[in-house]
Amino acid sequence: MPVTLLRWSPMTRPFAFLEHGPAGCWSEFLRPLLIAALMLTASLPCADAKDWQQVRIASEGARPPYNYLNAENQLDGFEIELGRELCARMKVTCTFVTQDWEGMIPNLIANQYDAIMAAMEITDSRLEKIAFSKAYLRMPSALVSARKRQIRDATQDTLKGRTIGVASSTPQETYLEERYPASTVKTYDSNEDAILDLAEGRIDAVFGEKDALMDFLKRRYEAKCCKYLADVPRDPAFFGEGIGIGLRQQDTDLKAMFDKALDEITADGTYARIAAKYFDFDVR
Repeated sequence: MPVTLLRWSPMTRPFAFLEHGPAGCWSEFLRPLLIAALMLTASLPCADAKDWQQVRIASEGARPPYNYLNAENQLDGFEIELGRELCARMKVTCTFVTQDWEGMIPNLIANQYDAIMAAMEITDSRLEKIAFSKAYLRMPSALVSARKRQIRDATQDTLKGRTIGVASSTPQETYLEERYPASTVKTYDSNEDAILDLAEGRIDAVFGEKDALMDFLKRRYEAKCCKYLADVPRDPAFFGEGIGIGLRQQDTDLKAMFDKALDEITADGTYARIAAKYFDFDVR
């Protein structure tokens, strides 16, 4: 019996294989069923697509001024106000939910909410689990010094031979060790402990995130000894890309919406207006 070799192209002749067989029985029987099945499949929405009309945003409510619980026990702060503005630009309805830090990423992945705005830094380890929007905040790192030391600036030459305090196991510690090799780096459990030693004259300067240092200088009596010295140039190799909105990796459409809204509010000055309510310095 001769053998017929079929050359089938799913793009040009998707039903060519049905043209063979006794009396075209396969063609008569299966062709209508397959056409119906293909039409039904084409009419179904893509599994990953979603009509984003409502977005649920989680925050911790425990890190002012980024996020905190107000007198009515409702989420408030910079990120909440920023989130509302982003949602308005995206033309979606947003609800905010309180979530403890430990469950923040696991519950995002488990679809308990759609986004995280909780002062979450964009890091390589987190990017293995979730996606992020563009950074919406880049906190500067700064130096404060004792007034009586009369330190003029934050250059390596000026701080040569000086002792600089820093919170241990932080990007700031790594930065000091690599960029200020001629200074003595002394580590502490917290910025507060370092500044208290600065007030006692045991060290010459303290290096840390600017918001924490400036808040201490404003609010604590012990900080009268000290002054803001300077910011250091931001280096992503040490300090990362900044703080972004945490998202599920598959929600690429939602990421695009947030990124577009962030670009809009940055361009028209809305971001700067909101940030000025919570920070006395540039954080973008």
